[in-house]
Amino acid sequence: MDNINSIFLIASALLCLSILASVISARVGVPLLFVFLGIGMLAGEDGLGGLDFANFEVAYTIGHLALAIILLDGGMRTRMKTFRVGLRPALSLATLGVVVTSSLTGLLAMWLFDLSLLQGLLVGAIVGSTDAAAVFSMLGGKGVHLNERVSATLEIESGTNDPMAIFLTITLITLLTQDTATPWDAVWLFIKQFGLGLPLGLAAGWLFSRILKGVSLPTGLYPLLVTGGGLGLFAATNLLGGSGFLAIYLAGVLLGNSRSPQLQHILPVHDGLAWLSQIGLFLILGLLVTPHEMLAIAFPATLLALGLIFIARPLAVLLCLLPFFKFNIRELGFISWVGLRGAVPIVLAIFPVIAGTENAALYFNIAFHVVLISLFIQGASLPWMAKRLKVEVPPEFAPKQRSLLGIFPEDDYEAFVYRVKSETLEGVELRRLRFPSGARIGALFRDKQLIHPSGSTQLQQGDLLCIIGRDADLPVFNKMFNEEPAPKKEKARSFFGDFTLDGSAPLRDVADLYGLTISADQAELSLGEFLTRRFGGHPVVGDQMDWHGIHWVVVKVEGDTIIKVGLKPL
Repeated sequence: MDNINSIFLIASALLCLSILASVISARVGVPLLFVFLGIGMLAGEDGLGGLDFANFEVAYTIGHLALAIILLDGGMRTRMKTFRVGLRPALSLATLGVVVTSSLTGLLAMWLFDLSLLQGLLVGAIVGSTDAAAVFSMLGGKGVHLNERVSATLEIESGTNDPMAIFLTITLITLLTQDTATPWDAVWLFIKQFGLGLPLGLAAGWLFSRILKGVSLPTGLYPLLVTGGGLGLFAATNLLGGSGFLAIYLAGVLLGNSRSPQLQHILPVHDGLAWLSQIGLFLILGLLVTPHEMLAIAFPATLLALGLIFIARPLAVLLCLLPFFKFNIRELGFISWVGLRGAVPIVLAIFPVIAGTENAALYFNIAFHVVLISLFIQGASLPWMAKRLKVEVPPEFAPKQRSLLGIFPEDDYEAFVYRVKSETLEGVELRRLRFPSGARIGALFRDKQLIHPSGSTQLQQGDLLCIIGRDADLPVFNKMFNEEPAPKKEKARSFFGDFTLDGSAPLRDVADLYGLTISADQAELSLGEFLTRRFGGHPVVGDQMDWHGIHWVVVKVEGDTIIKVGLKPL
């Protein structure tokens, strides 16, 4: 009993310390995941805690469980509309990109550590994929608002490239440990990983969304149902030989885009579960490493990490994206820089240990060192690089709170809460607010009191309005109640420009107005159609170019149609 309580005490102390350390991490700019790893190392046998933890099987199990929950949560937060601009480039990076990155890194590892070709490639495969936990954490926690093309590509890539890394790792371990292994075995493994993971994930996501809409449960049981179903899918897919990581991510995507009213109860709980998984995973991995053993390989491992960051990843991005997709050089540079390594390489480095592969301890220490360098260099500099490479866009104004009402299974009504801060709304009667058809004011709070509003009620500073409407009404509400302070509005104005034109404006008229030279075929296009062609057919907010001495910036997009264009003289 005392042993159990001691374990609980140590676990709770590490958990609380990690959470409290996140406050310091945010102030000094150190990535959170780096802090979690550091605390685990400090608690380990070479640190202040002196805990001797070397159970790779337990770490392997915890790693799979944690990554499954992280991918499920990440999938539920990936909006389907991001697939419009990010799916094809992300899949290119998640497949060919992993192969190129792993191969180049493996060749470098072979030279640095005097390994055989297969051994070097195994090191490359272990550290060759970006990590969903690291990417989701960095993009969500740094306050960085990237343009949709870049953010969608990074999110989808990090959520779908694990199967390729696992496939390469298992294949190379098999070739190193089994003399009878053939290339056909690798081909069959590849077919099973993707051929089963893809359909099972899509089918399960559809089934989960239907079940959620068809059952009535106490609020607290919905997150447990999703967690149980997701982990069951993950395990079943793995048992069948498919990729459980791919399946659970895709199921999360379909479930998160189902617009089920129960999602408002599921997502907050899963946010906590994802954080708990990240903290627990990185603490366990930190405990698992022996820092003094890493000192012997510190110099070559650092060179390997730098080669991965500055050579292998950029070359893979250029090869996979530049010939096929309309990314500008700044976007390519940022995507290259956010090739973050996190828990996945360390978990993959446990595979050779369990398989009894020669030099397994070396592979683990190399992977751990590469992850530390990646998190410290790339993770800490992410906001600076986003600004430097101009891939950041001003954040959109949003309501203080929104929640589905659960009235209809599809296209449901929502409650949007706004605080009145705009001086232009001071003293305005409610009847004069031009709401979309079907939208209504549900409640008005003033001085912490619920008052009964009428058409003649005048708005005052600080009022809280609860508006009933649909998702399509949100742009109108946001424009009406935009409460951003003057500095933020000025920043947005400086980014998009002082003047805005309709995307439907004939390019011929725009050319006449601003003295632009256009060809005969361009004269038949609208301004939006012309810019859409320049941006490769899938424009996003923040796309920009210099043309005829004017800086043109996309302000608003619906689907693949440009609605508003900002411009300012160079």
